[in-house]
Amino acid sequence: MGLISIFRAIFNKLSFAKASDETLISEYLLTQENKYFDTLYNRYKDKIYGKCLSMLSDPELCQDALQDIFIKVLLNLSTFKKDSKFSTWLYSITYNYCIDVIRKDGKLMTDSIDDTKAGNQLADINNIEEQKLLEIKVERLDKILDAIPVKDKSILIMKYQGDLSVREISDMLGKSESAVKMILKRAKEKSLRIYDEMYTE
Repeated sequence: MGLISIFRAIFNKLSFAKASDETLISEYLLTQENKYFDTLYNRYKDKIYGKCLSMLSDPELCQDALQDIFIKVLLNLSTFKKDSKFSTWLYSITYNYCIDVIRKDGKLMTDSIDDTKAGNQLADINNIEEQKLLEIKVERLDKILDAIPVKDKSILIMKYQGDLSVREISDMLGKSESAVKMILKRAKEKSLRIYDEMYTE
């Protein structure tokens, strides 16, 4: 390979690294060249693996999940709507995939929430619980999350690790925003109750 070709390859690699997600998607859909999708994969694979691990707690299962999720993304990339961020769409696929795995394994408990009742109960949500959660040390928080139901753990991870808004979570779960707020509130209450049981002397 000549010197010019080497420099061109380095320049192209740097250009891919700086390109926006949307640009990479557009170029891939236009050209079907793997280099664009590979850049997206390398950009997000560690984050997606981490999210899978936080929900599934099985490294081998998470490796399989990572591959399955990106295959799903690849097959559905043409349906991605640019009115939301690619990362939000990708995290949505990840969370739904992990929840499906957990449900098939029989670990996911489901309950229904009356949206109207939830909305009435959430006229004034107290932020004290959230502040307490944020003050808990990471290693203790991991133990607490492992001790609560998977559905509660999942929604807390979406909100505080995935940094998703209530609206984004409601879209992902197919629930109203008031219902999501209620689920979050109950999940925080359970977490703090378990924290008190574990660490309060």
